[in-house]
Amino acid sequence: MTHTATNPSNTQYNPYTPSYQQLPVIDLSAADRGPQARALLHAQLHSAAHDVGFFQLVGHGVTQAETDALLTATHAFFRLPEADRLALDNVGSPHFRGYTRTGDERTGGARDWRDQLDIGAERPARIPAPGDPAYWWLQGPNQWPAALPELRTAALHWIDRLSAVARRLLRELLTAIGAPAGFYDPAFGPHAHPQLKLVRYPGSAGDGAGQGVGAHKDYGFLTLLLQDEIGGLQVQREDGRFHDVPPLPGAFVVNLGELLEVATDGYLLATNHRVVSPPGATERFSVPFFYNPRLDARVAKLPFPHAATAPGVTDDPDNPLFAEYGYNELKGKLRAHPLVARRHHAELLSPA
Repeated sequence: MTHTATNPSNTQYNPYTPSYQQLPVIDLSAADRGPQARALLHAQLHSAAHDVGFFQLVGHGVTQAETDALLTATHAFFRLPEADRLALDNVGSPHFRGYTRTGDERTGGARDWRDQLDIGAERPARIPAPGDPAYWWLQGPNQWPAALPELRTAALHWIDRLSAVARRLLRELLTAIGAPAGFYDPAFGPHAHPQLKLVRYPGSAGDGAGQGVGAHKDYGFLTLLLQDEIGGLQVQREDGRFHDVPPLPGAFVVNLGELLEVATDGYLLATNHRVVSPPGATERFSVPFFYNPRLDARVAKLPFPHAATAPGVTDDPDNPLFAEYGYNELKGKLRAHPLVARRHHAELLSPA
């Protein structure tokens, strides 16, 4: 069973819909404050994940010092001379790792007005042998700026730190909907495929286009976003419109990825979201972290009490969903990074 993706242009605005000025705020530390507090946490998580697919997460235990170390290194990276950043151009990486220049990434076929550094788990390249799935191209080494060794330290620490937060959050979420907490533990483990982006939105494009990054859903299980105070993130809500997500100091913006929608047959939502470019020459910085399983993990249907009421996964012919994680990510990478795809993976591209 499927349901059709919402088309906001065909949605009638209802002036009596509730205000969406803020997403639900979830305090993960409530899990440690006794049965009553944990039960309330589970009720809030259940509602946020089923009804919205997005929430703000506080009480996660990540310290301000850890956050400052990452943000300091991020700002330093984007202050490097352009030649230093272009030395890490992801067009040179068949694994989609490295630096993407402003305007080189695509969402929905349109240019994203941002530049970024893509980082993943630090592993040697795995070149697919004949007959192997093509998604093994996604495993490979990162590209690091020689002039900024502290970036590697901060980024890899962030991946480890947020993997632990996301692992705990996923187990609490599964418990909240009545599923076995550790059901997906085997899909992760030491060969999980977490990813990190250091992103700068440099302000409005000269041609007036407002797409910082176009409307999309994320590939994996959970995304934890660190955003600065500038704002620009928007989430599509029940009324079909995109609503601002005001920055909340100390919080991660969490959204569910496509795999959780597939796993629950649509009971949990992977929600469209986008970023509108900041005005003028205002810069915006953000760091999304993607909690992804092994590339070869096949996501089994989740046993949970509400499965019979699940509406089915989104029916979107432009965005087929795959239960095997590697194919889901490879689909997205080939579309988002056409220069890398044409240079290294032309055989994987559909004929025009």
